[in-house]
Amino acid sequence: MEKNITLYEHTFLSLNSEYQELIRLAKIASENAYAPYSNFKVGASVLLENGLTFSANNQENICFPVGICAERILLGYTHANYPTVKPLMLAIAAKKADNTGYATVTPCGLCRQSISEYERKFAHPLEIIMYGPEDKVYIAKGIDQLLPYKFESLNK
Repeated sequence: MEKNITLYEHTFLSLNSEYQELIRLAKIASENAYAPYSNFKVGASVLLENGLTFSANNQENICFPVGICAERILLGYTHANYPTVKPLMLAIAAKKADNTGYATVTPCGLCRQSISEYERKFAHPLEIIMYGPEDKVYIAKGIDQLLPYKFESLNK
């Protein structure tokens, strides 16, 4: 089985205001992350179909498996409060541990599978916007671009 993977590279200033605002919110959220062990602060923001936006950040715990990623906190919160409203776009920004700027980061495996669940529930791809150094932005037009062999597609 062959799959083509495509990520679109942009500069922050080349994006429209909707993308820029989501990235701005993700960057602000990253500033408030609770990451005393790794110092890797991740922020995420989401645009819902009803026009509302929300943000979240990662929350670490000294017992590392207990921490939770920004993306999963954010998607869990929005689904708990707006269970019938489709998420359209998800932006992610991560501060480097040495606080010298932003790192290019993609959702981890757990987050990728979680994103996949929301795409499946709403039968709609979730655009994933990843902010990186030098104002570079990478956009995936759905989780298939980051997780081409999702767990639920293994038996197809």
